[in-house]
Amino acid sequence: MTAVTMEWESRFGRRLRVRDLYILSTVVKSGSMGKAARTLGMSQPAVSEAVANLEHLLGVRLLDRSPRGIEPTIYAAAILKRTMTVFDELKQGVRDIQGLADPTTGEVSIGYSSMIAATVVPKIIERFSEKYPRVVMHVDLVQAPTAKYLPGLRDRTFDLILARLPMPLAEDHLEDELDIDFLFDDPLVVVAGAHSRWARRRTVDLKELVEEPWILSPPKTWSYERVAQAFKARGLPVPATRLVTYSMDLRAKLVASGRFVTVIPKSVLQLDRGRPPALKMLPVDMPTQPWPVTILTLKSRTVSPAVERFISCAHEVAKLLVGKPAGHPPLRRRRNVA
Repeated sequence: MTAVTMEWESRFGRRLRVRDLYILSTVVKSGSMGKAARTLGMSQPAVSEAVANLEHLLGVRLLDRSPRGIEPTIYAAAILKRTMTVFDELKQGVRDIQGLADPTTGEVSIGYSSMIAATVVPKIIERFSEKYPRVVMHVDLVQAPTAKYLPGLRDRTFDLILARLPMPLAEDHLEDELDIDFLFDDPLVVVAGAHSRWARRRTVDLKELVEEPWILSPPKTWSYERVAQAFKARGLPVPATRLVTYSMDLRAKLVASGRFVTVIPKSVLQLDRGRPPALKMLPVDMPTQPWPVTILTLKSRTVSPAVERFISCAHEVAKLLVGKPAGHPPLRRRRNVA
């Protein structure tokens, strides 16, 4: 045992109480001892004593009085910054215990990227809701580049994010913080309306589609760049985009009318199995690159039982869509489970 460890255990570890830290944080938020006492249901002398005990233990002044009331010193601000993480983890720990005591309850906060909004996300949510009807889901769209997913996970806006990850990852540092769980590869395919002139063709050459009215995502997006690269690789000009949109629903409806062509994730067609087809995948020889659908969580955070159950449902849906995944990138990481 090092000297630093011994000092921590003898001076702080056995004497520093979470209760006193919580009282300090309430005093700072309230701006006065009296308001904090009323909020906590304590006497004002008891609140003052808790703060005095902390100041004595840490050997620094934690609060200053000003005309505006009580304000934290730099020392109080420093310890409360760390304490918020402690409070948050304790709160999550209580929720985990409740989830373990009753595995059919809990909450899950889910983010998802726009490119899977109309594909696998509704199926996963539907299946999870059927299996665990008492679990509350908070679901929201994440309109951001991959690197922007991290803040939402760090501040617990989301427990997990369902997203496509272009491979290879443009930001290598993401793998240091993210637990990337592979669901299935969902390549782009060229489609036209089921009743268009292209739908009856057994083969379609890419050069025949140069002058067609294309619907694509904006330039510099991953799907646009894949289409542009495919045409350039054949020495062909990039087709002129007649409609630029992120909306998968709008794209599918307009292409179904028979006038336009576009690229969509293959899962869109797989989810329509059993219904009269509105879209037809064209037999185009187009180079494909991995475009896996993944679940993102933080490596440093233990997921709750409810989140783990949601992840299991996501894998069940993925298996139903494409069967047992094979040859996918080595994305899956070992997960911390509550």
